[in-house]
Amino acid sequence: GGLGSARARSPASEEEAGSEVLSHCSSASEGTSPADEGAGSEAATEQGQEEEAEDRLKEHMDNLLDKSTRMRQAALQSLRLAFSSRILSEFLLERRLMLTDSLEKCLKKGKGEEQALAGTVLTLLCLQVGSGPEGEELFHSLKPLLISVLTDSTASPGARQSGARALGMCCYIAAADLEDLILCLSCLEGIFSPPSMGEEASATTQHGPLHCSALQSWSLLLTICPPSHIKSILDNCWLKLSPLLSSSSVTLRILAGETIALIFELAQDLEEDSYYQDTEFLCAQLKILATESNKYRAKTDRRKQHSIFRDILRFIENGEYQEETVRFGLECIYLDSWARQRTYQAFKEVLGAGICHHLQNNDLLREIFGLGPPLVLDAATVKTSKVSRFEKHLYNSAAFKARTKARSRVRDKRADV
Repeated sequence: GGLGSARARSPASEEEAGSEVLSHCSSASEGTSPADEGAGSEAATEQGQEEEAEDRLKEHMDNLLDKSTRMRQAALQSLRLAFSSRILSEFLLERRLMLTDSLEKCLKKGKGEEQALAGTVLTLLCLQVGSGPEGEELFHSLKPLLISVLTDSTASPGARQSGARALGMCCYIAAADLEDLILCLSCLEGIFSPPSMGEEASATTQHGPLHCSALQSWSLLLTICPPSHIKSILDNCWLKLSPLLSSSSVTLRILAGETIALIFELAQDLEEDSYYQDTEFLCAQLKILATESNKYRAKTDRRKQHSIFRDILRFIENGEYQEETVRFGLECIYLDSWARQRTYQAFKEVLGAGICHHLQNNDLLREIFGLGPPLVLDAATVKTSKVSRFEKHLYNSAAFKARTKARSRVRDKRADV
């Protein structure tokens, strides 16, 4: 699914889903020790659980070399779940070379689903290892293989899609040289660029998800481009992005619009006045997409498209961005720019329900979003901060009533408030 349609909300259910993933990965039951047991007994229980969890992880890593394809895929699924829901940096730093070799074999010899899962696990491994020398080494060792999978027209669309996501995320996290960044941008751009006249027209429809992943990764890397390279991108990107606004895929149309808004934002930061000469024509295109009423489009697709393209048009015409808030635990982050939203959505797609846990505890993510060191909270503070299920129900009921009254006042007027 495309990230353009996910507008960075943070419902209460997301935290519950994250906690379910964490409990699923835990190797032992969550029952707490009785009150009469001492702190030493609790510490011993925790240590036992931790050792059992590490043993299971080691077993999954060993299974990556199994002769059975089904066994390797099951091991990759388990590692994906564990890496996305727990912080395992120290454990993985000691075993990164062995794990890298195993993932390389899965990417080389595997097919379809196995390659796609290996790309996802590799992305999560890079996120766990971080942006230090170990992360750079990991990225450089597997970058050629990721590019090979991405550009291989005989590989499955799922494997190429995962390769595009892995290449963008790993480059964002661990690339230290400008040459690596430019190479990855060029490779991704070659995927989503409009097909040549000799290519079949069905290619865009057939590889829609692949084009979406490539465009997402490309726009993510734009957020870390130096100003000198941004200026060169501004000169020719419009020829590649404007045709995507007419794509049959609503996700690709939305991503193209959001990428255009991101480029406008980056150009404003550079104080570049001539980044797009025919702004009136572009705004006319965006207005059509913000009010399109073609019956052959699904109603849900039209609603999603209208909402997002109104935001894009408002930003390009007036410079207004609708700030969004993402809450996790006792903290929150503000998405007050297209660049910040693109970064958050990229990590959210990879981590899924584990995004809240990583925002609270992953040093890399906290550095990227300027959150500082992880908070150290005692059990009493955490318990008092949680809202009961009954209180959530009351709040949701009140919000629903208020929203219904507000809509009723303007429903007959058909006003665009």
